[in-house]
Amino acid sequence: MTFSETEANTSPAAATRIKRTLAEQAIASAAAGKWSEAADTNRRLLEMGPEADTENRLAKALWELGELGSAREHYQAALALDPTNRIAERNIDRLRTLLVAAGEKTVPAQDGSKAPVRIFVEETGKTGFAHLIDLPDAKKLAQVNPGDSVEMTPEGNRLIAFSNGMRIGVVEPRVAARLLKLIAEGNKYLAGVTSLGAQDVRIIIREIYQDPRNYGKVSFPTAAKSTDLRPYTKGTLLREDEEIEEDLEDDIEDEEITDLDRVLPPEDTTDEAFIEETDENDEP
Repeated sequence: MTFSETEANTSPAAATRIKRTLAEQAIASAAAGKWSEAADTNRRLLEMGPEADTENRLAKALWELGELGSAREHYQAALALDPTNRIAERNIDRLRTLLVAAGEKTVPAQDGSKAPVRIFVEETGKTGFAHLIDLPDAKKLAQVNPGDSVEMTPEGNRLIAFSNGMRIGVVEPRVAARLLKLIAEGNKYLAGVTSLGAQDVRIIIREIYQDPRNYGKVSFPTAAKSTDLRPYTKGTLLREDEEIEEDLEDDIEDEEITDLDRVLPPEDTTDEAFIEETDENDEP
């Protein structure tokens, strides 16, 4: 007897438990970047009955695997099941543009392309937000998704952003100017994609090491706000960008994520954060 046949012969209560277990498996696979496993598990769930959340998760997995055309079909299925589904609606809009530029298929996401969840926890003085400029064409951007890790590399007076092994833009100058100075003096940073559209990519930047020479200098003065923001843990992968529920499980520091469009606040780092500071050591 196949797994599906077994499921069909179970009681409603047992079927509910099986569906919950499969959903947890699909979420765990996605969090670990195992997109083929995530896709297969979500397909098994759909065999038990249509569900918008499962369609969204399957679409997300297919997108990460480079199957843009199939991803759109499943987002459309989710929207048909739930016409108010913002996740499906937003991603259909994005895919409409990307399919024209990139075609039905593109390059799968690289292993390890997701940023560790700790990057996305807002912390006063340690984190700031920035837009990327000088973006690549839509075909390349199709390979980038919220939650992806971003490496920033100084190049002259610019800070170049790389993700999935390719250049995805330049950190906006007002943010880059301060960070370039701090990086030159020994600071280290990690970054991740928080949201993106066809012509818009935003990242969060976190200071992970402060060189002793920069003692007393914060990377993002006045930029971050006090918040009860919690990172995007497995409990919210079911809803991708829905509001974080109060009963989420304890955060797991090293858990990876798949989508952060609405987990992080939309505020950008303010201009005040990049006003030149007076170095107390330079005062007479």
